Amino acid sequence: MKLLLRFSSEMSKKPLIAEIILETGAKINIDRADVEAVGGETVLDVPDEKYEKVVALFRSKGIEPILLPTPILLDEAKCLHCGACVSVCPTEVFGFEHDWRLRFDAEKCIQCGVCITACPFFAISLMEGI
Repeated sequence: MKLLLRFSSEMSKKPLIAEIILETGAKINIDRADVEAVGGETVLDVPDEKYEKVVALFRSKGIEPILLPTPILLDEAKCLHCGACVSVCPTEVFGFEHDWRLRFDAEKCIQCGVCITACPFFAISLMEGI
């Protein structure tokens, strides 16, 4: 499951993700991290079986994780299957089927936003509330 963590500059100085990994034994993958002087955000991929425990531990350490059930949305009505997103996606979320229609695999998304910028038809957007 994908989790979004937003944190203050004070929280970014602590090895919270490492602590969570050690305490839970979860093999957590950091899909994306953006850390600046005033804080930041990180997108994590957490194994389903460890999700509840990981979320509880983050909450106990002062971070409220946000579940990302679908990090990005593809509006099929706006998509013309041009492939602009295919060439820029670093994790192969997009590809072409044998009939040249666009293939979309949201599970691979690290929410980098490159596809959103690349789409000339504004068919790709971030999930509302993120």
